[in-house]
Amino acid sequence: MTDEHRPGAPGKGEDDDPLRKKPMWERRRDKIREEIARNRRGEYTVPTWVLVVALVAIIAAWAAIIVFA
Repeated sequence: MTDEHRPGAPGKGEDDDPLRKKPMWERRRDKIREEIARNRRGEYTVPTWVLVVALVAIIAAWAAIIVFA
């Protein structure tokens, strides 16, 4: 096995990772662009906790109308 094929050998592996070469702001910008592209394709999902909060608010409002009517 040569040095080129060993994990951690110089010139291979971590240094070739394009994400490590980009500054943090550029990685964040790319991540936001990818998220926007996913949302445009219809892959957006509402987080479960948001759905739970909405359901609890609707039930609480319905119960308040019944109790105070």
